[in-house]
Amino acid sequence: MLTILGFAMIATFLVLIMLKKMSPIAALVLIPALFCVFVGKGAKLGDYVIEGVGNLAPTAAMLMFAIVYFGLMIDVGLFDPIVRGILKFCKADPLRIVVGTAVLAAIVSLDGDGSTTFMITVSAMYPLYKRLKMSLVVMTGVAATANGVMNTLPWGGPTARAATALKLDAGDIFVPMIPALLVGLLFVFVLAYFLGLRERKRLGVLSLEEVLEQEKIVKDEQEQETETVLVGAGASGGSGKVRLTKATGGAGSGTDAADDGDDGDDVRLQGLDPDRPTLRPKLYWFNALLTVTLLTAMIMEWLPIPVLFILGAALALTVNFPHMPDQKARLAAHADNVLNVSGMVFAAAVFTGVLQGTGMVDAMAKWIVDGIPEGMGPHMALVTGFLSLPLTYFMSNDGFYFGVLPVLAEAGAAHGVSPLEIARASLVGQPLHMSSPLVPAVYVLVGMARVEFGDHTRFVVKWAAITSLVILGSGILFGII
Repeated sequence: MLTILGFAMIATFLVLIMLKKMSPIAALVLIPALFCVFVGKGAKLGDYVIEGVGNLAPTAAMLMFAIVYFGLMIDVGLFDPIVRGILKFCKADPLRIVVGTAVLAAIVSLDGDGSTTFMITVSAMYPLYKRLKMSLVVMTGVAATANGVMNTLPWGGPTARAATALKLDAGDIFVPMIPALLVGLLFVFVLAYFLGLRERKRLGVLSLEEVLEQEKIVKDEQEQETETVLVGAGASGGSGKVRLTKATGGAGSGTDAADDGDDGDDVRLQGLDPDRPTLRPKLYWFNALLTVTLLTAMIMEWLPIPVLFILGAALALTVNFPHMPDQKARLAAHADNVLNVSGMVFAAAVFTGVLQGTGMVDAMAKWIVDGIPEGMGPHMALVTGFLSLPLTYFMSNDGFYFGVLPVLAEAGAAHGVSPLEIARASLVGQPLHMSSPLVPAVYVLVGMARVEFGDHTRFVVKWAAITSLVILGSGILFGII
């Protein structure tokens, strides 16, 4: 019964958000609460939620202050050279921009943290996609899939979990997988090429200068003042002029206000403005050194990641904006992103808390493992590779690697399959895992890109699943799995 309810809860959530019948935050909270009652454990809902929130609170804190930190770095111009470098390569060509997104996401993923990767990638690429009217789900899909392949790095999480769970060396797991992972990454670049080609056919090729010039002309037309000269005696008995100014998105201006709110007021689009007042060119090398130090400290684990970003955000804010009104303005500018992402994470805590607390995760895993035919024993590495796709999508990495993987390894060992093969095969599902609703980083991605989670899911799942299967097929072809 728990198995059925578990799958039904996840399916209900995915269907409702993809059909846009509920917002992700509402669905993440209300659906598990309802199913918790169905399970007969409604009285323990509070305990499950508190436990889930407690587990994800450090992640939420890290994301909140990381968004503030990287938002400040965008404001002060730290990423302007990156954007200019990408522009030089992309030349406002949609094809090159999509390929550049994949390359940038793959490179930044070397830090091993998905949230950081998405923040930097979206920060650099969002202005280009928005200005050129490119599909934002292409950006989120390519970035998530590229990061999923790179998430298999030994310091990224899954490989370390597999090594810990099976008492193996992380290097012995990862190094032989490099050829298969490179093929997977190459597939992502090829996918980006064809998606970019599709965007090029849809939009054509414009230079960014032409786009900005068009926007300037439109803006000038909207702000142009229309003067009507009324000849005759006014109320005071004299003649005069009455100046009528066209509304440009002020209160009560209808759709213009909505458009300006989505576009003109988006602080991230100011990243293309070389004259924005928040630039701090004299502090560029300080900010660069601070960022490199922060990422180094994160990789070397000098301090917990939430603590590092809290300290980094406070220092960056104080040094770059020493005056209190400026600090308040910068925090207010990024409050929308902070609220969206942190709200998603805490809502996800309700979902995961109920899923784990009620035992639905364990029941689903046991049902899947028990359903493996006896004759598949000698092929448990292949079975593990296939199972890693749905299981890492519907479960957290901790649940899969510490709960399910040891069982699969034990079943494989009984048929002479090496635990190393099982461990390597377990990494195959990571491209799909990085778009799971149970991964907090994905809410950073869709939140900063202002993409509906359902739209992202509909677009990315098929491509991420194919990428995972390409890695699995390559592993088999190279004799790794």
